[in-house]
Amino acid sequence: MALGRLLFALTALVLAALAGVLFAVVITANGTTWLHVIQIVLLAVCCVWLAWGFNTAVTGILFGRTRRRERKAGTLPPASQHKTAILVPVYNEDAAAVMARVAAMIEGLRFIRRMDGFVFFVLSDSTKAECVADEKRTILKLAGELETGSVLFYRNRVKNVNRKAGNIEDYVTNYGGAYEYMIALDADSLMRPETLVEMVARMDADPELALLQTQPLIIGRKTLFGRALQFSAALYSPIFSRGIAALQGREGPFWGHNTIIRTRAFADCCGMPKLSGAPPFGGLILSHDFVEAALLSRSGWKVRLDPDLEGSFEEAPANIIEYAKRDRRWCQGNLQHGRLLGAPNLRLWSKVSMISGIMAYAASPIWLLFLIASMLDPVLAPAPNYFPADSLFPVFPTPETGKALLLLLGIFLLLLLPKTLIAFHTAMSRRAPRFGGGWAVLLGATCELILTSALAPIMMLFQSKAVAEILMARDSGWPATEREDEGLPLAAAFAASWWMMIAGAVLGTVAYVYSLQLFLWVCPIAIPLFFAPFFISLTGDPGLGEKARRLAIFNTPFETDPEPVIRSAAVWHARLSGEADERRDAAAPAGMPQPA
Repeated sequence: MALGRLLFALTALVLAALAGVLFAVVITANGTTWLHVIQIVLLAVCCVWLAWGFNTAVTGILFGRTRRRERKAGTLPPASQHKTAILVPVYNEDAAAVMARVAAMIEGLRFIRRMDGFVFFVLSDSTKAECVADEKRTILKLAGELETGSVLFYRNRVKNVNRKAGNIEDYVTNYGGAYEYMIALDADSLMRPETLVEMVARMDADPELALLQTQPLIIGRKTLFGRALQFSAALYSPIFSRGIAALQGREGPFWGHNTIIRTRAFADCCGMPKLSGAPPFGGLILSHDFVEAALLSRSGWKVRLDPDLEGSFEEAPANIIEYAKRDRRWCQGNLQHGRLLGAPNLRLWSKVSMISGIMAYAASPIWLLFLIASMLDPVLAPAPNYFPADSLFPVFPTPETGKALLLLLGIFLLLLLPKTLIAFHTAMSRRAPRFGGGWAVLLGATCELILTSALAPIMMLFQSKAVAEILMARDSGWPATEREDEGLPLAAAFAASWWMMIAGAVLGTVAYVYSLQLFLWVCPIAIPLFFAPFFISLTGDPGLGEKARRLAIFNTPFETDPEPVIRSAAVWHARLSGEADERRDAAAPAGMPQPA
């Protein structure tokens, strides 16, 4: 494991160093300036991040092995001797959607005759009176219909202390001692009942295992943006997860949900302190899951990711605005980890995971600074001119042209090769029919690449803005996530991204004034920024997503052939949300039959 990690890290550093050297040779062919040094450093840092992701994908493709199954497919492990609590934290959510997923999991566990080993806790931190009232009414309805008096419990905290981490801490302190394990879900989580049972069996089989993480896949999205997210997750995430699992071993990741945890180990190791100072770098630790995994590993417990645990699902924001809002909170939480890297006795790979989380957001402003420096370079130092009037493509001094093209090719390979390999491998594998066939896989992968390329400048600016706000000591708070696919009006998109239009217009104008050829090269960045409100609104349109579905674009296995637990949750949601509509219309609620 140590040798493999060393080779992994060295390969990433060597690739980044090679890119930096090639770039330095090209841009300093006619002299070196302070701006050149800045460009070289920024590019090298970005290439370390690109190479790290590239190596993770390659590791997943070549060396990631799914866990050897201990029993035949379709058979269940023996019943556990321990009780497991399934925790569903909610915060001002759609009560009908949350309880529908809970009902589907209860029905599924009963169907396979394993409900005796589980208890559900709906842990409400909701602060809106109408949300709390809906939660209570809906859970009472479920308790009556499913007769869940001994397996479904609800509580609402009067004071929302320490947010989600405090919500879980409150459960562990007051109820956790009665249960050997807890399965932590999110409000939008859904899990196959057989997977819940298998997770418990794997914990029983390894007394040193404190936390077992699954790979949640996205379901239920209707907008073009949401469907692209869920297609990308279904196609690429399992491979990347294999790479992460192979690399991190017993110091694996914790993503905060769809995870089983040994309760006593968590209680002993994972108390969350407050950081000194004011938010955003002080106060509550927002991304507490990374820290909890590090604390468990520090105490000698195993923290493991098992990518072969299928049947783990979640939802995601339906549009870019909601995605950026959630990303803003995650960005603040991850940047806080910079203060924890010096904590005593943390395992090296726990620190590496935190640094990777920081780079997930720092990479955007670094790329932005690199682009700005690259734009300023020919303006401040116009000689040499790499864009002669008779050539669309840059012409470098011989032999620097070959090195520049090699660098460009290398960056494109780091960006595109992993996804391309995964797409073609899937298209020719037994997984292809689940996506609608090999051509559907390649069509979806191509469209996803085009869409993400167009949205990349927009996401870069959203993340750069988030980092800048945090550096200016602006706290994000903890806003509830809106998950409904109701579309995004152009006015709302404009209000969130008008400043991008200005940035795109300035970028395009400056490039055009300086050089028409340079203008053509910055168009892939300037055009998406200038039309950002339209892109954001269109990709958040469920009607456009429906047209893509009819054309078999972004098909996923869970859409073409939904699992029983997904179907059951949809039926329950329709019934429960229908009853909520009747209440809002002041009509007498009709009795609901059991879902088919």
